[in-house]
Amino acid sequence: MDTIEHYSRQHFRIKARLPGAGLAWLADCRAAAMRSFVALGFPTTRAEDWKYTDVRALAKHRFSFADTSHGEDTAADPAVAAAAKNTYADMQCHKMVFVDGRYRADLSGDAPPPGVAALNLATALNDSAAQNNRRDIDPLRRHLGKTVNADKNAFAAMNLAFMQDGAVIHIADDAVVDRPLHLLFLDSGKHPDATCQLRVLILAGPGSQFQIVETYLALDNNVYFNNVAVDIKLGRGARMEHYKTQQESERSFHVYDLRVSQGRDSAFASYSLSFGGRLERNDINVRLAGEGAACDLYGLYVSDGRQHTDYHTRIDHATPHCTSGELYKGVLSGRSRSVFNGQVHIHPGAQKSAAELRNHNLLLSDHAEIDTKPQLEIYADDVTAAHGATVGRIDDDMMFYLR
Repeated sequence: MDTIEHYSRQHFRIKARLPGAGLAWLADCRAAAMRSFVALGFPTTRAEDWKYTDVRALAKHRFSFADTSHGEDTAADPAVAAAAKNTYADMQCHKMVFVDGRYRADLSGDAPPPGVAALNLATALNDSAAQNNRRDIDPLRRHLGKTVNADKNAFAAMNLAFMQDGAVIHIADDAVVDRPLHLLFLDSGKHPDATCQLRVLILAGPGSQFQIVETYLALDNNVYFNNVAVDIKLGRGARMEHYKTQQESERSFHVYDLRVSQGRDSAFASYSLSFGGRLERNDINVRLAGEGAACDLYGLYVSDGRQHTDYHTRIDHATPHCTSGELYKGVLSGRSRSVFNGQVHIHPGAQKSAAELRNHNLLLSDHAEIDTKPQLEIYADDVTAAHGATVGRIDDDMMFYLR
């Protein structure tokens, strides 16, 4: 039995127990996604977007899916409780805690601040199923399964087919949220060789202002696989800051797909920090769909040993008078390898666009390697755009004075 067949059998076994199993539209989405996953298979280095990232170690591993809640075997774990309490303890925030891919209300914070409605995904789907699948009370139907790139991306298809839990967050029109919303995803170490298929949906009304913090943290050095898909929709004039920190097991696999759609005059800023994992892949796609939208993407990746970190970003300037900036930095040591592929696409008619893309890397050993490829595709003639990349090492004089 090959790996794809393994996941096909897993899907047949647990699909009736996945959240929202009573929703006919979701069952159709899951089935279509599973067919896409089987047809696509895991990507290989023959695909341009995966040319420098070999996922064979992940693809050959037959991860298990838990079809019951893990809550009962971590509820009394003091290490889990301490991690949930102490991670960013000084940050005043509303916290949603997930342990081994499952929402833990007992470790999470109180009700979200005014202007915010936040539910874990499993509860939202099950509540929707309990309300007889009525379209007028089911906003999830308008968003889940449509924005994810499940027909072309095997990991996106896998996520939609198996998604277990996550967060659904609605920010009200003109709401100014004074405290960040913190989504904390913990791996307890009690379920090695397991996979968590996580989904986050964030819908921001016009004129809203808020911050989201995502943290991925491991309490043990187990082998496991987190596959995450995040969809963000910003209404006109909305302003969002998004922070993501990944500090997982050095033996883990982490695949992350972030998709943002921005309305007119909205602003989005992303800050991504990567420190762990055997293999990490980040796909960040932003569409400036409304005139006057602006986005800034910042990232820092630090790797050692034989870690592999891959960032693929794409910003689509689809309308005029939009601005974007990207700055990603890497520090590599040991025999680690990183990939950066940043693309800015300025569409026809997107006049008065302004874009800047930069990637800088520091190699601390002779065996570390970075493959960097900043790209501009410009189909409008009245724009300002620049890009560049650097790769270097600390020379002997610098080391002398540092000591």
